[in-house]
Amino acid sequence: MSNLDNKIALITGASSGIGAACARKLAEHGARLILAARRLERLERLAAELSTKTHLLCLDVRDRRAVEKTVESLPPEWKTIDLLVNNAGLSRGLDKLHEGKIDGWEEMIDTNIKGLLYVSRAVIPGMVDRGRGHIINIGSIAGHEVYPGGNVYCATKHAVDALTRGLRIDLVDTPIRVSTVDPGLVETEFSQVRFYGDKGKAKSVYRGYTPLKGDDIAEAVVWIADRPAHVQIAEIIIFPTAQASAMVVHKKG
Repeated sequence: MSNLDNKIALITGASSGIGAACARKLAEHGARLILAARRLERLERLAAELSTKTHLLCLDVRDRRAVEKTVESLPPEWKTIDLLVNNAGLSRGLDKLHEGKIDGWEEMIDTNIKGLLYVSRAVIPGMVDRGRGHIINIGSIAGHEVYPGGNVYCATKHAVDALTRGLRIDLVDTPIRVSTVDPGLVETEFSQVRFYGDKGKAKSVYRGYTPLKGDDIAEAVVWIADRPAHVQIAEIIIFPTAQASAMVVHKKG
């Protein structure tokens, strides 16, 4: 039996990509799921696929008051969150910093950093009170390296890395575990969002090699979460085989 059986997992950004993949994989291991995202209709379609109990939250993690109210008002049977997967995040553009779109900067900072903080602040005190829990942040290789045009996005993911390390220190005197999964190139809606809906440009990012899929990251999340209580996997970096660093990718043709 999986250690995740009947545990409650909250996944942010669950409507697509890595978040949706995590929902499917955690459901296979018997977890009950709180799925949070802005696109409720997508969550409803996802929940209909899953063979587990779900609770859906139409939530923008950038809205601090909404996050606080939503977590506070969870039904009693959903309040005891065992696993938090901080997945919500995005990138906007590949401009040089002095040519960057400030609205895009705000969106990345508000989602990738502040959204993660708001959700963590709302959920973790309950874990501390109950003496159990696990936080898994979805970071990026961009939290370890800076690449051309990645300036602000890389800064937000470096912040996620720092917050993860700091949180692990803050919780060291508790049974709560803190982990991060940091992917390289994963084919999701990520590049479409980065290039403001330009599907052709987004597709070119993944041409000439086999990128990671959302399932590859979700399998790592499940493996980390399913370790015995005394085992804390601090960090996993995952690349496709054709990638050696943030900017070194072998493409054929």
